[in-house]
Amino acid sequence: MMSLYTVHVIIENKPGISDPEGETILKDLVLKGSYSSVKKIRSAKMLKFKINEKNKAFAEKKIKKLCDDLRIYNSMVSKITIEVFED
Repeated sequence: MMSLYTVHVIIENKPGISDPEGETILKDLVLKGSYSSVKKIRSAKMLKFKINEKNKAFAEKKIKKLCDDLRIYNSMVSKITIEVFED
């Protein structure tokens, strides 16, 4: 029996790869002074999928394959985190 899942794919730069957006946000926060305890911010993109699949593992595997096959992200500079939720 197929179930409906929501799958979040979070795409972010690998450690050591610059993140200009995160750095800009951090500078604005620090310059404003109210959040000077914040030391680092990394930005990311999130894609949300709805998929019918047999189980969570199959849903995750299918979305991972989709992201790789369609080159949704650049594996040289980015990493993805996949989270699967049952609807």
